[in-house]
Amino acid sequence: MGEKEQLALSTVKRYMWLSGAAGLIPFPLVDLMAVSGVQLKMLAEISKIYDLPFQASRGKIIIGSLMGYVLPRALSFGLIGSLIKGIPVLGTLSGEPAMGLFSAASAWALGNVFIQHFESGGTFLNFDPDSVREYYRAQFEEGRQMAANMNTVEKAQA
Repeated sequence: MGEKEQLALSTVKRYMWLSGAAGLIPFPLVDLMAVSGVQLKMLAEISKIYDLPFQASRGKIIIGSLMGYVLPRALSFGLIGSLIKGIPVLGTLSGEPAMGLFSAASAWALGNVFIQHFESGGTFLNFDPDSVREYYRAQFEEGRQMAANMNTVEKAQA
């Protein structure tokens, strides 16, 4: 693994946890805006590592397209997790962990997809979401498992 790739992976790991934390914001839809902002910042940092210009508008479009690949299956702990937070007490208790897991997993997947793309010489301009669909889904599942395992470890230590 090259130096840029190691630095980028370290960045993704950091932003995975920041994204998960943003998903814990107890206000419906505010959490989604915060998560999007964190993930855009992550893409900006990764592109800087690879000396590529970052395009926020293109980044937003790409994030939206990639989320479409996991959203149908992940709705149970993603968007619904955000909206459930609107139910007093019960909603906050059940929605926050779900949205935190979803947010961490999506950051992990997004970051790893872009590391792979940039490592192969790609840029934001030639990124094709359809070509990375399966890899994104696999990375999302890996990120979800990592976040769930971290949650289990924290509970065991408490």
